[in-house]
Amino acid sequence: MSAVVNDARSTGMRSGIVFALGAAFSFGMSGAWARGLMDAGWSPGAAVTARMWVAALVLLVPTLLALRGRWGAVRRNAGMIVVYGLLAVTAAQLCFFQAVAVMDVGIALLIEYTAPIAVVLWLWLRRGERPGARGLAGAGIAFVGLVLMLQIFTGSRIDPVGILWALGAMVGAATYFLLSGKGDTGLPPIALAGLGLLIGALGLTFAGAIGMLPMTWTTADVGYRFGTLPWFVPVLAVGVLATALAYVLGIVSTRRLGSRFASFVALSEVIAALLFGWLFLGQLPDLLQALGGALVLAGVVLVKLGEPRVDEVDPEAVPEPAESLR
Repeated sequence: MSAVVNDARSTGMRSGIVFALGAAFSFGMSGAWARGLMDAGWSPGAAVTARMWVAALVLLVPTLLALRGRWGAVRRNAGMIVVYGLLAVTAAQLCFFQAVAVMDVGIALLIEYTAPIAVVLWLWLRRGERPGARGLAGAGIAFVGLVLMLQIFTGSRIDPVGILWALGAMVGAATYFLLSGKGDTGLPPIALAGLGLLIGALGLTFAGAIGMLPMTWTTADVGYRFGTLPWFVPVLAVGVLATALAYVLGIVSTRRLGSRFASFVALSEVIAALLFGWLFLGQLPDLLQALGGALVLAGVVLVKLGEPRVDEVDPEAVPEPAESLR
């Protein structure tokens, strides 16, 4: 029996890592696609709303199929689903798009991915789970890296609004990791993603309708480093590949790996974003920013390693061999 459980854990860990890397790769392309739309005349609000609606519609039928006989789980977890939709989906993506409108994609994402440090601090203040020496050292290193990355002491112009938007995305990302790892809700991963995206799309549409969120868009071609594309190509790409697929893979991987380890693997999104930022937009950080980014990543990793050792995979959360994305 013990061998069977260990085999299940090993299988769940390997598949979880594959899903986590797929999610990171998918999420990593979102900023580059969106920046092209915004440079063409789309407002961040319009870009993220289109992204949410495309993803929500793509997942609508799979979500309804996955929830057959499970609507009681939706009622029991209604509050969590709303918070997931508003913070982990809407706030994270809208704030990130607002940030990349005024700063490089890779830099905005690096700020967003100080989220694991925010989670550690939240658990310390909320639950009294004080981080160890390595965790505190990691937070300090990440802070130094953030200062270098933002070029605070080099005389470069800093857009405080962009930094605030990126920090808002960080709060949304922290919420995403904490809520995605809840495997005891009875909600299939694809259903949680679909419901969250639908809530986000409706909320953003309402905000735009009453004038709270500027909505401007254009049907002009969108230019990238490799050429121009019709406007609907990046809209579909950011909605299907960088949102619908990314959220489903992310929830599946977090349930299999646990929030802590999944968020560690998800740091590869930063590398993916820098790669897509270069391929699509020709954006690369300078040497000082690259050093700061490396320190941020090193600090986050050190924070992770400084957490109390626990099993990365909860035995009760290990999926059965026949479990699918539903």
